[in-house]
Amino acid sequence: MNKLKRCIAVVLTLVFMATPCLAAENAFKTVFEDSMYGGLAGGLVGAALVVFAKKPADHLDYIAYGAASGVLVGAAYGVLTTSRSFAEIENGKVKFAIPTIKPEFREGNVKGQTTLVAVAELIRGKF
Repeated sequence: MNKLKRCIAVVLTLVFMATPCLAAENAFKTVFEDSMYGGLAGGLVGAALVVFAKKPADHLDYIAYGAASGVLVGAAYGVLTTSRSFAEIENGKVKFAIPTIKPEFREGNVKGQTTLVAVAELIRGKF
């Protein structure tokens, strides 16, 4: 019974990964794609760590930990890169939303100095 559950889980995973994402071009799609790529990259890193373990069969959970942390990092990256402004003008309509605060690293006046700056868009429009 346990092998049947694993087989079903593998088949469902392959089907969902092979199906193209038909979401519209929006913030959710960006965050979802970044999460998927992060999970895949994290799973690969976890698999690489399993290879270098003394007893690889005892450390298969590294793959799951890597994939889970990759999903979290990918989702955070997707949320940070999806910019939303306080007021957006689109097709003559004004939309209000909570602005996304993006951290940026900028070079300072002194050589070798880096400053962390928080940036938030207040207004955005398409012309």
